[in-house]
Amino acid sequence: MNGTPRLRSAYPSTPTPAQKSAALNGSAWSPQGGASPRSPRTSPPAGLTRLVDNHNDNGPLIPFDIVDAPSQRRCVCAFYVLLSAWRFYDYFRLVYSETDSLWFFMKWVVFDGVFLYGLPGLKVPWLELSSSTTTVVFLLHAFLNAMLMFRIQIPFTTWLAGFGKLMYDRELAVAERRVKPASVIQNSSLILGKQIIHILPEGQVNLSRSNQNAFCIGGSKTTATLPIRINQTSPILIELLRFDLDTNSNETITIASKEARKLKKQADRDFGRKDNNTPRELQFAVKKTGLYRLKRVIDESKLDVQRRISDTLVVQCPSASIKPVPSNKCLGQLSDFHLRVDATPPFQIKYSKKLDGQDYGSTTLNIHPENLVSPLARQRTSGALVTTGTEANADVSWARSQHVEIPLNETLGAVGTWQYWIDQVEDACGNTIHYGRQDEVGVYKMSSPTVNEQKFAVHERPRITLSGCDLQNPLKVARGQCKRLPVRSAPTSLEDLADSAYTISYLFTNYDKLGEDGEHTADPTLKLGAVKHNNGPEICDPGLYTLKAVSNSYCSGEVLEPSSCLLENPPQPDLAIHSEKIPDKCAGNTIGLTVDLDFIGTPPFRLVYRITRTGGNVAVKTVSIDTIRTQLELRPSEAGHYIYQFVEISDKIYDPVSLKPKNLLLEQDVKPPASARFADYKPRQNVCLGEAGSFSMYMFGEAPWTLEYELVHGSKREKFIKEHIEDDVFSLETRSLSEGGGEYLLGLTSVIDATGCKVFLEQQAKIEVRHQRPKAAFGELDGKRSALTLENKRIGLPLRLSGEPPWTVTYRNLNDGSKEALTKQLPFTNDRLDAIAEGVYEITDVHDAVCPGSVDASANQFEVQWIPRPSIHIAEGPTVQRRQDRYVKKDVCEADEDALEVSLIGTSPFQLAYDQRLKPERGSQATSRKKLTEGMGVASIRLDTSQPGHYEYTFPELGDHYYDPDRRKFSQLTVEQTVHARPFGRFDEAGRTYSYCQDEEARGEFIPITMTGVAPFHLEFGIKHQANAKPEVITVPSADTNHYRLHIPHRLLALGTHVVTIRKVRDARGCQRKTDFDGPSVLVHVADVPTISPLEATTDYCVGDRISYTLSGTPPFSVFYTFEGIQRKASAPTSIFRRLAEKPGNFTITAISDKTSTETCKAHTKITKMIHELPSVRISKGRVAEVDIHEGDDAEIVFDFGGTPPFEFTYTRSTNAAKGKRSQVLETRHDVSYEHTKSVRASEEGTYEVVSIRDQFCGVSTQGVQGRPGQKVLTF
Repeated sequence: MNGTPRLRSAYPSTPTPAQKSAALNGSAWSPQGGASPRSPRTSPPAGLTRLVDNHNDNGPLIPFDIVDAPSQRRCVCAFYVLLSAWRFYDYFRLVYSETDSLWFFMKWVVFDGVFLYGLPGLKVPWLELSSSTTTVVFLLHAFLNAMLMFRIQIPFTTWLAGFGKLMYDRELAVAERRVKPASVIQNSSLILGKQIIHILPEGQVNLSRSNQNAFCIGGSKTTATLPIRINQTSPILIELLRFDLDTNSNETITIASKEARKLKKQADRDFGRKDNNTPRELQFAVKKTGLYRLKRVIDESKLDVQRRISDTLVVQCPSASIKPVPSNKCLGQLSDFHLRVDATPPFQIKYSKKLDGQDYGSTTLNIHPENLVSPLARQRTSGALVTTGTEANADVSWARSQHVEIPLNETLGAVGTWQYWIDQVEDACGNTIHYGRQDEVGVYKMSSPTVNEQKFAVHERPRITLSGCDLQNPLKVARGQCKRLPVRSAPTSLEDLADSAYTISYLFTNYDKLGEDGEHTADPTLKLGAVKHNNGPEICDPGLYTLKAVSNSYCSGEVLEPSSCLLENPPQPDLAIHSEKIPDKCAGNTIGLTVDLDFIGTPPFRLVYRITRTGGNVAVKTVSIDTIRTQLELRPSEAGHYIYQFVEISDKIYDPVSLKPKNLLLEQDVKPPASARFADYKPRQNVCLGEAGSFSMYMFGEAPWTLEYELVHGSKREKFIKEHIEDDVFSLETRSLSEGGGEYLLGLTSVIDATGCKVFLEQQAKIEVRHQRPKAAFGELDGKRSALTLENKRIGLPLRLSGEPPWTVTYRNLNDGSKEALTKQLPFTNDRLDAIAEGVYEITDVHDAVCPGSVDASANQFEVQWIPRPSIHIAEGPTVQRRQDRYVKKDVCEADEDALEVSLIGTSPFQLAYDQRLKPERGSQATSRKKLTEGMGVASIRLDTSQPGHYEYTFPELGDHYYDPDRRKFSQLTVEQTVHARPFGRFDEAGRTYSYCQDEEARGEFIPITMTGVAPFHLEFGIKHQANAKPEVITVPSADTNHYRLHIPHRLLALGTHVVTIRKVRDARGCQRKTDFDGPSVLVHVADVPTISPLEATTDYCVGDRISYTLSGTPPFSVFYTFEGIQRKASAPTSIFRRLAEKPGNFTITAISDKTSTETCKAHTKITKMIHELPSVRISKGRVAEVDIHEGDDAEIVFDFGGTPPFEFTYTRSTNAAKGKRSQVLETRHDVSYEHTKSVRASEEGTYEVVSIRDQFCGVSTQGVQGRPGQKVLTF
């Protein structure tokens, strides 16, 4: 009861996990227990069934009482066979129907995965595979699926052949017996011995490439330290080659042994005593600029040390300064200063600016001088700046420091402190000089006495005018006295200059010399005066004073209206009297006196008179009179004799003047009339100079009237009589008032009516006569009547107007074709006339509120000019031609270097943008936008030639300091260039094999070739035979079309296979394409029927070589030859006949026949090959010798040769192998000996041993026979 009944054919029982568990638990039952294999299959007892039910959790998926274990195994195997049959069915479907292989591969990977990973779940005995085993089996199935579904051929034949050769490696030799090749080739006795040398490693020296291989000298930096990097060497002599940047000459600088050891000692300080392998840097100081190169280095062994060509450039340190200019500027002026730069071009300069402490950012200018060609401006692929071999004629002028002055012109449009300073300057080598306040690591900071900062104190321009005095209100001063010119400063937009001092210039014309129009004469006097705290210069002489200019210690200013002042000396006050008695009409007695007072002077008057009465008191009275004529009625209140004496008089200008000398006395003893008056209560009228005044009058009494009146102007008095006045209302009109401007007084004197009674009148009227007619003129901007402004920008033209506001000004633009007159009304004396268009503006007429005026002929025009917009100019020449509206650049070939230089006209810096449009020969066009900022007026633009096609470079916009880029205002400029594709040649049937016959000189196939490009073409072909390393080259100088049929001359062909390649194609444009590697090719096979030809052209062979022939004809072939004087016959079933040279001797082919040949007509030939013995070599008599030498010493290596001289041998130097490590080959050397013994001196550490030896005929290497000279394997 301890086992399951089993069939005879069943597998042996396999322990299962359930069995192991039961054994551990002491259970005696096993599902596949110890029943005898011979027992017949019976049903298990009832007790066993119950026991199985209790353990079914660990049993098979299908219980054994349903399907026993062997049956389950057979079912699984049958299912696997069906899957495999289905798999191969899908494989054959793939072979014939070309169905998708990937789908079938993924399908069977899934099926195999499900089957193999699901099989352990069935728990079938002997099929319960472990996880690792299942994974390995699954990967093998996946590999099989890939081979089948992707139709990868399985090389069973090759595997079998390789296995057979491994088991039985025999080859037919020249003696027609089979020998083992390894026994012939691998002869270890041919190369014996080695020599081991212990020596210090070889040193190396070069100029370090730190700091971008550039240094500078200048300013406080008087020397530059060149780091000479040495590695495991101790130099005793160093020679440096220096190229002078100024003269292009060169000199050799020698560092002697003493100085070299001193530099080495200084370099060793930073390393430990035992650290001899770490590279050192010798710091060698130089004091001259130039291009430095290591010329020669000798170490302590008196040998040259290996050096690397690397140039180090020591240039003048870049410097920048600001050309000093006056630090005081006026508002609106240009900064007008230059940045001076001395540096190796091309270079960059960065400057910043501030206004009253506010930072306005920084600007970087790229400066590339015109016509500069420098290797520093392009990418270098090596460390050499001067081509090796041209040192004698080297031109290094491109590295010289150049002086460039860069103008900076910016409008100072704000009052305050403007500050410009240079931040840094960087030359083409990367030397950067910082002038900023912060220090930066890795750059020089120069504290130079040169000026690198410019400050401007921008001041407001002074503006002055006259206050309280103009042409209508003259300044009246007593004769002999002076008064200050009433100059006042006009407030500006930013500051008040009332307390500042400035200088004025003014014109003066004496009052007596004024013109009829009240203006200055042709030669007025120009005077200067100082003004401080609004106190002008003193003026004493009467006349016209006109402000001309004003300036302070920094700026010229502007004179505003009113700018003219008339100084008058009025007459001293005087008095004339006339008296009449006042009768009593009734009694006829005198009741008083009527005194006519006629004044001369400037009202108001103050008159003092004394009244003396006989027998009475004396009274003094003062009377104020506002007119120049009045009537004083003296009517005493009491009778008596009265004496009236006029004592003194004063007016507005003069102090009291005594009248006693005139003795003006009136006496009387104390014993209606006609009338006239003005219609207005206070008659007053303003008239222009040269016009007449007119007043309405009312007359009283009986007509006709006679009216007496007078006209007073200054000290001049005129009397007039108007008779026969019939109307009681009439208009009184004066004469033309043309003597001068000012105040005229029209006084009524008396009137007589028809009764003949004369009545005294006191009324008067004022007539204000304009001193001048209104005048108009243009003012000045920055001292001139012209202005530069941006295009279409509104500008206010300053006007200077005199007269009564408002003014009506008529003007025109002379540059306007229509010259239409424009009119504008202006309210202020210092107004502005808006202008947008450029041109010359002219004032043609002016009229104020009262009078027509005149225009100053010397200031009636103002010119407005526009600052020109920036433009681009391209100079025509051999490479650039202008065609219609665009420029055409000379055609170039693909990948050629080309550039375009454009001139920029305007004010730097420029903002340049251009569009690059490529129209390729195939495909869609591509467009890109590129932008540049240029600090100078020349820009060099690198043209793209990387792809063939038609290029268009369009410059749509350009900006400068004044104008932003604007496509609408810029004349677009286009440059075209065609980049031609490099020609290409190809075989029409690349890879095809063409046949040539050896004995058919004039026959052979033509090889068709197609070229792309422009005919005619220059072609170059390479023809390489399979046995030759060097190809033959043939040239076709001119192929007139794009198709060419190549026929190879028979003289270049030999028997065998040739590879024909196209090496170079050049078309009519001069463009060419070279194909050095992997070019298109065809095969040319040269054959002869029936013939035998050696595969190698050589006649000398070595033992171990295989002598091979190619046979042409119908196989099988019979080959007849002699060796060691014995006639032999060999059979060749294929077209290749090969025999192993097992011993030296003469091997001659005498005849050949093929399948169709007979004995009598076989091809007779005589091809002789000599088989030579292999050469041998011994180092140190074939032993291993060790030699220890000091650094700088050498050791002798002796080679003993066997064979036919000359001997070519190759030996290697390897690392001395440490215990447990393999040596590494350090170098391989090649040498020649014409004797059987050769001695070589060696000074380098390592193990020296021969790896190959070749005599006149044969060669041997450590890997076996090397072959004949034509079969070289190693290259040296």
